[in-house]
Amino acid sequence: MTFAVIAGGGTAGHVLPGIALARALVARGHPPGSIQFVGSTRGIETRLVPEAGFPLVALPGRGLQRRLTIENVASIAGLLRAMLHGVRLVRRLQPRVVVVLGGYASLACVAGAILNRVPIVVMEQNARAGAANRLAGRFAAACAVPFPETDLPRRVVTGNPVRAEVLAAATADDRAGARRALGLPVDRTVVAVFSGSLGARSINTAVRGAIPWLATRGDLAIRHVIGTRDWEELGHQAPDLPADGLVYQPVRYEDRMAELLVAADLAIARSGGTTVAELAEVGRAAILVPLPIAPRDHQTANAAALVSAGAAVLVPDDQLSPERLVRELDAVLADPQRLARMGRAARSLARPDAAERVADLVEEYARG
Repeated sequence: MTFAVIAGGGTAGHVLPGIALARALVARGHPPGSIQFVGSTRGIETRLVPEAGFPLVALPGRGLQRRLTIENVASIAGLLRAMLHGVRLVRRLQPRVVVVLGGYASLACVAGAILNRVPIVVMEQNARAGAANRLAGRFAAACAVPFPETDLPRRVVTGNPVRAEVLAAATADDRAGARRALGLPVDRTVVAVFSGSLGARSINTAVRGAIPWLATRGDLAIRHVIGTRDWEELGHQAPDLPADGLVYQPVRYEDRMAELLVAADLAIARSGGTTVAELAEVGRAAILVPLPIAPRDHQTANAAALVSAGAAVLVPDDQLSPERLVRELDAVLADPQRLARMGRAARSLARPDAAERVADLVEEYARG
């Protein structure tokens, strides 16, 4: 018997909270096989969900672009095919509840849930809801949201569930152990740079451009997760540094993100919902550079929660430069007390029970 269909994905920011929820449901006695993920053939869920031990149905097609293009004609046809698959899947599985993560693949299961009268719970990760979740929210029994201002109906503020390994690392908070595991010096200030699996060109070029100004700093180490998009260009061009100066670690992809978050004193990152939630859980200061093309500028809204608490500095993407980055780094790192205050402010926003709160909603509204 299928207890829940968890639908949506495309990015780790959508998928990882869904996996955290699924694990919370398993801990409550629901077998892993009773939790069916539905995503896209193009999304990162095709790797993350099977690795987590849950079944996945990957639907064909791709999301619509937010402008008139010839590609949207094919996208609409693919979306219609996915809708048909989703309706048939929900009819066949007869789940007690459909959980919507966002992304175009979730809409297929929303249609199936409506037609088969299955309750819907929306799980939004950002301060401003995406198009798919706004549509699903019209039909949802409840919407789990990370912030009180998230614009969905029947919203319940649960926080954004984060990975169990991040929660465990945050609880242990073994900074020295995390640094040793990553090959980072234990006795330096550590800056973590990351911006998703693809990476962010603006952040990557600003960091690399800042290195000449930071090269002589014998008190600093940077672990720079470049991402797959810029790795071929930047990953093999490590800058020359003095032996007693800056420690610089470029990596293509970070598969030990929990350790990196704990190892760091400061993060330079985008401000997706999962990133903001994880920074809060580990209590780390940040310089946040919101993705400028994020729908409804939701990354700026996400960052605002940390900025207003005094946990982060926001730098708009079009204002990011090596010189600006060095200024912001110097301002934060020159004042250890400020850095510590920022970390405490981030931790004050943590919601370690977010997955449990969402699981409460899912069980409450699951069809009996």
